[in-house]
Amino acid sequence: MPDKPIKTDLPAPFGFSQSSLQDYEDCNRRFQLRYIEQLRWPAVETAPVLENERRQLEGQQFHRMVQQYLLGLPVETLTHMAANSKSPNLPRWWTNFLDAREDSLAGLKDHVFFPEQALSAPLGAHRLTAKYDLIAVKDGFATIYDWKTSHKRPKDAWMEQRCQTRVYRSLLTRAGAHLNHGKPFEPGQVKMVYWYAEFPGETAEFAYDNARSNRDWDGLATLIKEISARQSFPLSEDEKTCGFCPYRSYCDRGKIALEASDELDEMAESGWEVNLEQIQEIEF
Repeated sequence: MPDKPIKTDLPAPFGFSQSSLQDYEDCNRRFQLRYIEQLRWPAVETAPVLENERRQLEGQQFHRMVQQYLLGLPVETLTHMAANSKSPNLPRWWTNFLDAREDSLAGLKDHVFFPEQALSAPLGAHRLTAKYDLIAVKDGFATIYDWKTSHKRPKDAWMEQRCQTRVYRSLLTRAGAHLNHGKPFEPGQVKMVYWYAEFPGETAEFAYDNARSNRDWDGLATLIKEISARQSFPLSEDEKTCGFCPYRSYCDRGKIALEASDELDEMAESGWEVNLEQIQEIEF
């Protein structure tokens, strides 16, 4: 642990995101070190380092290509970029995306696209923010699309409980009126779709309704209130995840990162994933 006292006071107002809330739910101490202390990562997340970095960059590149496609860049140009990239996965993911336009992503047709759309709304003394891969709107109905490049497909029941699903749907109904000619989306007009680049025919779709919307928003408000009142942030009791946490050396839970291949697959199958995309959201 560092010699200096660890801060416990949350800056106000604080911009909560799905990533910060998920960090808190996974490990209170990780939230404290990352967002209150704002410590740079003292340990490598996973090993080998180069493999981990490659996967992060591939995911970034794929998200960028889909965004450019939605903004009108010619398919031929993007296909050429994918084919000439140094990524072993990007050409396959891009081909899967193009094929899925007529199948699992057929709902994209005839919609108004809002790619990389950011939304924000007050929640208690703080704010809740989100940046969406895509919000597609048609006739007053909105579909949230999120692109996933993980090597394992998580279970739908697990994904539905993740902070991302709860935050993205509930926030859109409360902060997305400007995407619908000034009229707020009713919960029943919103659904969320996770599309997996490695599993293009196995999308996960989550509908919404008033009961879920109220439950999610009230639950998020309660969670944020709990975080704001905390004066101590205990370590996670699930030590098997610590091998993938960059703050483990601060918690005396090891300095050597676990391997990123087999161990990652096993963790994903059991319902826990290393959120590589989350890394890009944190800026110091």
